[in-house]
Amino acid sequence: MSGITREVILDQRHVPKHLPNTFQSQRLLRLGRSAHVFNDEATMLRVAQAIIEAGEYTGKIRNYERYGLFFAEPIGYRIAVDGSTIPLFYGEVKVDADNRYHVIPRTRPSEG
Repeated sequence: MSGITREVILDQRHVPKHLPNTFQSQRLLRLGRSAHVFNDEATMLRVAQAIIEAGEYTGKIRNYERYGLFFAEPIGYRIAVDGSTIPLFYGEVKVDADNRYHVIPRTRPSEG
């Protein structure tokens, strides 16, 4: 079975850290961490909808159900602390116990 068959609600708290040039994504870089950001908010919403409709369940990891999908075109990019970037083709939706979700651009599915 693919997709998420129950109603889930976007958790707005996580949106800014996955969009370019936001305070939250820049904060990750200042803390010495990389930032995984979507090309823009429209891409993030399109990716989330595609995963909800057709994403593959990849398991429960660190208390989140995870669903993912590979895309033919880059959906975002990873920004390293040194400013270098790599394109990202995989999207992952994390769903918590309260059916709130957030979507992340990644290089590959999460591993436990």
